Amino acid sequence: MTNPQLKPCCAARRTSAGEQAAPAPLSELNVAAKPGASSREGMIYLDGGEFWMGTDDREGFPQDGEGPIRKITLKPFYIDPCAVSNERFEQFVNETGYVTEAERFGWSYVFHLFLDEATARDAVSVPQVPWWKKIDGASWKHPEGPASGITDRMDHPVVHVSWNDAAAYCKWSGKRLPTEAEWEYAARGGLVQKRYPWGDLLKPDGEHRCNIWQGKFPLKNNASDGYIGTAPVMSYQPNGYGLFNVVGNVWEWCADWFSPTFHIDGPRVDPQGPPNGQARVMRGGSYLCHKSYCNRYRVAARSSNTPDSSTGNMGFRCAADAE
Repeated sequence: MTNPQLKPCCAARRTSAGEQAAPAPLSELNVAAKPGASSREGMIYLDGGEFWMGTDDREGFPQDGEGPIRKITLKPFYIDPCAVSNERFEQFVNETGYVTEAERFGWSYVFHLFLDEATARDAVSVPQVPWWKKIDGASWKHPEGPASGITDRMDHPVVHVSWNDAAAYCKWSGKRLPTEAEWEYAARGGLVQKRYPWGDLLKPDGEHRCNIWQGKFPLKNNASDGYIGTAPVMSYQPNGYGLFNVVGNVWEWCADWFSPTFHIDGPRVDPQGPPNGQARVMRGGSYLCHKSYCNRYRVAARSSNTPDSSTGNMGFRCAADAE
């Protein structure tokens, strides 16, 4: 049974390592929109309207602010069918010279099983979640450290990207991050108050529908769903709106500041979240989620992290206004 007092497996934050601000403020990078960035080609248009957001699911985490269930109204918007891939992020970096926060800090968090025994033993661990290791040289193009690469993972979601990095990419592409409400509306795929994007059963007819932990967390992943780490961005079946991997695979940054209570009496029409905060919303869970610990691969589940944090299971997808 899930212990509601446990922290999510994604809780590695830069502040945990006592780090201060990155060497160069992001405001000095001056990322500009690329030519033709207003194009919505390849994005999914969604009509918006009313939907029931949140959950009172007995498997949920009330302290995260998953409930109460509330009726939300959204205006039409566009959203990408999948998370931003390494290939797309590399294009952004090549055209702009952008340097991610993980690169400027000089390190990022890597899951312990992706490291050799000696490296995992000697690396700094995160208190309370010791499976996260602070690895020098880990970044989006070196996901497990300097000796690793992404040549064989160009169609996988980019990881080790902070909220600030994601926002910079969105600016360049003429898009934006989805609001939390938009993300949940899109992730539900037209279904009403279902636990997952495809219904209430995790594995209908025994079929894996998402990339999550299979085995005993955090020691053994038997990869019965096909993947130990990230999966290609268009793996598994899309939901009813044509979105891939909205749960599992990688956490996805949303535009909103995180609060467990703001939405209780907050806006019900195009909500944007609280005006300020210390952490940004993440949605969807990741390949590390498991019912025994971080049961946050449900559509209504929420988590958060500081805007400068990066790990090997955090990515994003883009949204855009309907013009």
